[in-house]
Amino acid sequence: MKWNNFFKKRLWSNNSSLVQLLGLCPVLAMTTNVVNAIGLGISTTFILTITNSIISVFKYVIPKNIRIPIFMLIVSSTVTCIEMILHAYQFNLYKSLGVFIPLIVTNCIVIGRAESIAYKNSILVSFFDGLLTGLGSTLAMFFIGLIREILGHGTFLFGIHKIFNNLGTDCFFKLFNKDIIILIASPPGGFLVLGFLIAFKNCLDKNKEKKKKKCLKCIHSSFKK
Repeated sequence: MKWNNFFKKRLWSNNSSLVQLLGLCPVLAMTTNVVNAIGLGISTTFILTITNSIISVFKYVIPKNIRIPIFMLIVSSTVTCIEMILHAYQFNLYKSLGVFIPLIVTNCIVIGRAESIAYKNSILVSFFDGLLTGLGSTLAMFFIGLIREILGHGTFLFGIHKIFNNLGTDCFFKLFNKDIIILIASPPGGFLVLGFLIAFKNCLDKNKEKKKKKCLKCIHSSFKK
């Protein structure tokens, strides 16, 4: 297996949020600021990694005809554990994320990776697939939250005390005295920001492909000479 391609595919070229467009409900709902985006992204990453690993370990004893209900049982158990940990140790973040933590059970990314990767591959591949798929989604959520927080609220890292309990509620950056684009902070703003990020990513990929083709033509022409 080419690990470079394995990493690149899950983090960038086949990103679950920017390319596959899976699980967009929490992505758009919880990315009004960076802290919420990071909190949900890390929670999703842990759940993906744990469930992928467990399903890969027990794939030979899981009956094929009832695998989906068993996947759901494993996912829901993992989500409940993560929810209880957040409730115990990161209560402010738990309150901020709210219902979107238990809703990870229905996230099609988690079930999709369990079915397509964890049930068919080794624990090593399944572990890194869950980790990188989650990090790719977290990366997308981070940039969506970053743009929406700065343009919609004029702040950066507002609510960082929800992750680092030793910080005060005033530990954030105030970049502007008032909101710049109020629409960005609203639900339709999430769709707009996501659309612009997808367009930006596609533009970068096309430019890279053009440069690659240009280099191949140059090499080909040099061989002819």
